[in-house]
Amino acid sequence: MTEAATNDRVLVLEGIHNFRDYGGYQADGGRLKRGVLWRSGHHRDATEADLSKVDALGIETVFDLRGNSERDNHPCRRSPEFNAEVIYFDGETASGVAPHEEAAKGDGPEEGAHRRMRWVYSTIPFRPNLNTVLRQYYEILATRDAPSLVHCFAGKDRTGLAVWVLHRLLGVHPDDAMEDYLLTNTAGNNEARIEAAIAALRATGEEVDERRMRIVMGVAPEYLETAVNGLLDRYGTVEAYANAELDVDKAKVERLRAMLVE
Repeated sequence: MTEAATNDRVLVLEGIHNFRDYGGYQADGGRLKRGVLWRSGHHRDATEADLSKVDALGIETVFDLRGNSERDNHPCRRSPEFNAEVIYFDGETASGVAPHEEAAKGDGPEEGAHRRMRWVYSTIPFRPNLNTVLRQYYEILATRDAPSLVHCFAGKDRTGLAVWVLHRLLGVHPDDAMEDYLLTNTAGNNEARIEAAIAALRATGEEVDERRMRIVMGVAPEYLETAVNGLLDRYGTVEAYANAELDVDKAKVERLRAMLVE
């Protein structure tokens, strides 16, 4: 029997969306630790209360999967007490915009947006610049015994795949790994999350089709399945993909397990 991702793992904040604990799932040899594995969207709109709550988590490493353009346009707010190491790629990890913004472009309403999201997901596992920072993500998780946070713009696409790979390498049941991915759709104030993304895109001068944006700001099993099928078609197994693209070999998986499973 698998376990559903419950709302007790969601930290509801005012200006940071999709902030949640992706530990706690049954894994090989035990259960993922709680309170050490955090994921979220960007922190540009964080309130003082948000920053105080984030500081209280004791996070020592932040993995920012966005590229330079995204960080320049949406710089994360930090409190004066913030002293975590921020890991990022000095360049672009997407096409200069977040994956959901890539998918938001184009004509046609619902099916066009879903089709575009599937295309975006077919590329995410093989983006060299993104995988450069993900190699550091898995290496540091395997060696640093402290809470960490991984995020991108919306905390659902690049972050979603990174977390899914970690879950599967550690033996989290596929249903639980998918449940954690889909939690984006219900975590915290979903309407505020979508409206913030629409406002951010409008601020760049882009015309926004709200129906399309509501689709691309969500997640669906077919999106993640597209990414997974692509990496399996190329490498055969998640383990082989992680070894080839992310420098995660069997020894590193064991170190990850020793660090994160109790």
